[in-house]
Amino acid sequence: MTTTEITPRPGTTTPPQAAAPAASRPALALGPLIALSLGYFLVMLDVTVVNVAIPDIRASLDTGASAMQWIVDGYSTVFAGLLLLGGGLADRLGHRRMFLTGLGVFTFASLACGFAATPGVLIAGRLGQGAGAALLVPASLALLQATYPDRALRARAIAIWGAVASVAFGAGPAVGGLLVSGFDWRSVFWLNLPVGALAVFLTLRHVPASARKSNARRMDPLGQVLGIVGLVALAGGLNEAGSHGWTSPLVLSAFGLGTAALIAFAVLERTLEAREAAGRTERAPLLPPSLFRSGAFTSTAAIGLLISLGYYGMLFLTTLYFQQERGYTVLTTGLALLPSVCMGLIAAPLFSRITARTGPYVPMAAGLALGAAGFLGWVLAGPQTPYPVLLFALIATGLGQTMTALAATAAIIEAAPASGAGIASAVFNVSRQVGSAVGVALFGTFVAASGSFTSGLRLSAGIAAAAFATGTLLALSVRRRAARQNA
Repeated sequence: MTTTEITPRPGTTTPPQAAAPAASRPALALGPLIALSLGYFLVMLDVTVVNVAIPDIRASLDTGASAMQWIVDGYSTVFAGLLLLGGGLADRLGHRRMFLTGLGVFTFASLACGFAATPGVLIAGRLGQGAGAALLVPASLALLQATYPDRALRARAIAIWGAVASVAFGAGPAVGGLLVSGFDWRSVFWLNLPVGALAVFLTLRHVPASARKSNARRMDPLGQVLGIVGLVALAGGLNEAGSHGWTSPLVLSAFGLGTAALIAFAVLERTLEAREAAGRTERAPLLPPSLFRSGAFTSTAAIGLLISLGYYGMLFLTTLYFQQERGYTVLTTGLALLPSVCMGLIAAPLFSRITARTGPYVPMAAGLALGAAGFLGWVLAGPQTPYPVLLFALIATGLGQTMTALAATAAIIEAAPASGAGIASAVFNVSRQVGSAVGVALFGTFVAASGSFTSGLRLSAGIAAAAFATGTLLALSVRRRAARQNA
């Protein structure tokens, strides 16, 4: 079911003295947006909601430290590793089909987590959640592009979609704390079942099926294997670096394997694209290197990495700061972080209004500059710093990151061809996942190596500010190039 939008016929104009009637303005179809937002809500909620349940899981399943790390990090590792595959399958087999498949896998894996009686079953369930997330997220962005072709409507849809995800991520610790306190740790997984079922129902009812490509070339199995091995090894190495150290044999082996696999992947994809252009093969590359010939696409992917490195690396440290340096409980820490992680409620309307007039790069540059200033506010942080003094840093970084993420999402969709929307959004999400893993591992190392926690926090804040400042320059550069081309 779709919503009919009333638009003026070509060639007609509205008299300047009369305001356009409300009926002539494009209507935002809410059914598809709610369905797609619920899917992303589940993905982002499960990034943080499980962390609060860790003590209860450890006691209930008698879980060791290594298994606990995989329960927490295995989700994001598989999510990052399978994103390219998910994007490629969505472009080939249909975006709605892969979105529903991802929802089904995620919901079934959540059911397995809820019934888990051993650490192994729970880890397998978390890995399954990551696989489901990797299938549905690229398809979700591609469906947004197809459902809302009008730029202003798409900006509003992305703003709401991103705001829902931001609220889910920020509410994770609080929601997890309430569920674990009122029931037990399994309830954080039971919550996904009704939400997933509702998302499937709304998708079937409101999101039209996309046609399967009849002229699609054969898939790239070797590229898929190399991409998965490379990204999983890289993400796993980054996750392990925080606890084992950057020079441990495990971490170095993972980095070596990941680097070798990704280099081989890049060579293979370039070869396949060249052969495809010459008509010498029927096998299409999983990730066409020609996507990166677009300066807007490459710069936006780089900005995705920079904002995740800075923001999520610092979010990891600020969580430790409130708990270790200030002695806050988990629930109190979650509430203390709300001014930062729930900025989507403010960023969404700002973004949609500005983007409809200027395009995505103006709010992107503004968000990056604001975030850079906010990170510098953490220079004031100390063991006894009053909470109100930190509010500027919390609000500015949260608002700046969310505004930038929304704008970058819109920009990556605009820069990608419609036939490659799934793989383009997968590249963007891979860059964000890698940036987040690098930020957490790198900033955690700084704190461990510093003489005091606050010293490491301040050094990390300076690097986060530099990352956002670099992103500001990239966004302004793309904006200038676009203005010259349109002149």
